[in-house]
Amino acid sequence: MTASSPGPLSQVAFVSVERMIRLVHAIGVGRMLAELAGYIEADFRRWRSFDKTPRIASHSHAGVIELMPTSDGVLYGFKYVNGHPGNVHSGRQTVTAFGVLADVETGYPLLLSEMTILTALRTAASSALAARLLAPPGAGTMALIGNGAQAEFQALAFGTVLGVGRLRLYDIDRAASEKCQRNLDGLGFAIEICASAEEAVAGAEIITTATADKRHATILTDNMVGAGVHINAVGGDCPGKTELHADILRRSDIFVEYAPQTRIEGELQQMPPDHPVTELWQVLAGEARGRTDARQITLFDSVGFAVEDYAALRYVRDQIGRIELAEQLDLVADPDDPRDLFGMLLRAA
Repeated sequence: MTASSPGPLSQVAFVSVERMIRLVHAIGVGRMLAELAGYIEADFRRWRSFDKTPRIASHSHAGVIELMPTSDGVLYGFKYVNGHPGNVHSGRQTVTAFGVLADVETGYPLLLSEMTILTALRTAASSALAARLLAPPGAGTMALIGNGAQAEFQALAFGTVLGVGRLRLYDIDRAASEKCQRNLDGLGFAIEICASAEEAVAGAEIITTATADKRHATILTDNMVGAGVHINAVGGDCPGKTELHADILRRSDIFVEYAPQTRIEGELQQMPPDHPVTELWQVLAGEARGRTDARQITLFDSVGFAVEDYAALRYVRDQIGRIELAEQLDLVADPDDPRDLFGMLLRAA
């Protein structure tokens, strides 16, 4: 199926949660993370091709609902995503998502996909892609602070893309760390559960923070971050939610996906509007440098951006021919005469 020949006009490919799980198992988690990182890198390398806007957010006391749109002029993609930290107390996911890919020329949708699992995969793939450019060479130990739904994906992405083999886990809920250790058992990691964030970061070349609470928190203080460390800050992803003390940002070289969005939602919201940052695509395109010396502190202030979701949806669409992945939804009205939509209703009656 191509953008110019979408198949039956009323039919839209649909990838359900069950089919997404089937895809992950068919490809393998590690391989899928690596391939997603490749798709994200390819789209970041053509960054100027995309329409870009900060995501459209609707905030409430309980959380946030967001739309994340972008287009390269051939395909249009958007993701619906929420962030509700309190959901965990009622047995619901903190983050849920679905996405759409459409043909720009006709406006017809081509793909509707679950993106709760896919977002976890693409977030981890983006983190590993950034770390490949920014982490100290040969880094083998990662502190993983916040051991909820994202933790295992982050670990596997860093293991696959960078060769990280040692994990130091910390969560305020030890049961979350034990869950993470249990899920990663037998997948090639040496894992230690730590009693504090300070203990977790000791000796780690990479620090990943992935906490969920929607508040200004201080997961890392300045004295916890030594020279040469790469920080992958994943959890601070909406206004009023941060994880790092501002002094860490003042000492770090900061890399982001899309600066206008990150200044609103990321750790950067703690900094003046003109605080210098580098967008990740600039490093990939050779327009800026990543890590330059062994003592440099690099910070990937990751909030997630629509181009990453576009790349993930494009990846899923490319897999449809490889396995029996998509169902067909009768989603678009398709009258015999496109000018006679009402007549379609009459004939059906």
